[in-house]
Amino acid sequence: MEITDIEAYSVNIPVIPLDEGGIAPYVTNHGEVTDVNRMLVRVETDEDIVGWGEMRMFLSPMATKSVLEDGIAPWVINRSPFEVEGIRRQLFIEYTNADMFFAPIEIACWDIIGKSLGKPIYELLGGWTAPNLNERTKEPITMGTEPVGVAYCVGILSAEESRQQAAKALDEGFSVLKTKAGRDWQQDIERIKAMHDETEGRLDFRLDPNQGWRFDEAVRVAASLGDAGIYLQYLEQPIRVDAHGTLAKLRERTAQPIGPNEDTYIAHNLTEMIQKDALDVAVLDMTPAGGISAVRQLASIAEDAGVPATHHCAFDLGVRTAAIVHTVSGVPGFNLPPDSVYYAWEDDVLVEPLTVEDGAIPVPDNPGLGIEVDERKIAEYAIDLD
Repeated sequence: MEITDIEAYSVNIPVIPLDEGGIAPYVTNHGEVTDVNRMLVRVETDEDIVGWGEMRMFLSPMATKSVLEDGIAPWVINRSPFEVEGIRRQLFIEYTNADMFFAPIEIACWDIIGKSLGKPIYELLGGWTAPNLNERTKEPITMGTEPVGVAYCVGILSAEESRQQAAKALDEGFSVLKTKAGRDWQQDIERIKAMHDETEGRLDFRLDPNQGWRFDEAVRVAASLGDAGIYLQYLEQPIRVDAHGTLAKLRERTAQPIGPNEDTYIAHNLTEMIQKDALDVAVLDMTPAGGISAVRQLASIAEDAGVPATHHCAFDLGVRTAAIVHTVSGVPGFNLPPDSVYYAWEDDVLVEPLTVEDGAIPVPDNPGLGIEVDERKIAEYAIDLD
């Protein structure tokens, strides 16, 4: 089997507003989200098996499409989709990291492989049968795939709005809530306190300022929450990237777990942070890593170090969300719920959208990604590139 063609399609889809039960505008340290541009990638083969991948935009829809179709596709066309590791390790473009652009093509290759073999991706990955490293028994363990619990995500809101969102998340069956932060560290503290009070400690919280705090502010946030008896699941990337020694000092100063995210986008950073005792949780992402195979490698590094891992959300539509739930089900080492905003889309490009029930997304059981892309939806939400 050979890959014969690769096409990229840019779409823009709105996010459900807050006053309609959604999360928009989703305010972060960097801006706010009311709608999102996504790039869908279609990979064709000479056996008429088609695979799909997905990524976020880089600079612009046209720039992303050009890099995918003109830069990466020539490396991949006429290769077998079964060569995902070989292509990933050989792909080289001087002066840039091409991994993020290969990632959606790699996901599509896994989709093709699963369809060719008649197996869902999580089965091919094999880890769904593995017990946790902390589980030891002499008796055989019969494992099965279960719905993947996900973390409910909200942007920067007032304390009262945050309180309402926390109550909603708990009522809908979520066990973890992630909230953005970083514009005012004192207000960030008050918001977490309000949500913790509203849910009487029944939700775990993740607090993500997207590098928005100085070291001293991060120390004060962590100490203030601890003084209030609130211990987060983790503080996500509290300070700027590439300051691993400072992250290690922050970790020494607080009982709040530290979970770098942007710092894990470069593969060797994870190893360095482990060596420097600079993290408690690894927040990984298959797109900057280079795909499912690459993020599996990172999860193994974290697991070998005894560091729990979770997967990042980038406002993912159904294609990448399906890839994420397959991966966290099929790869040992992912033992914390991934983030998701899938419940907040006004629409999706799937014929049958994924479901979110009791705070969890069932893993599709059909071959490959187990989804069917509706190309009419792609046309409906297409971004005009002319």
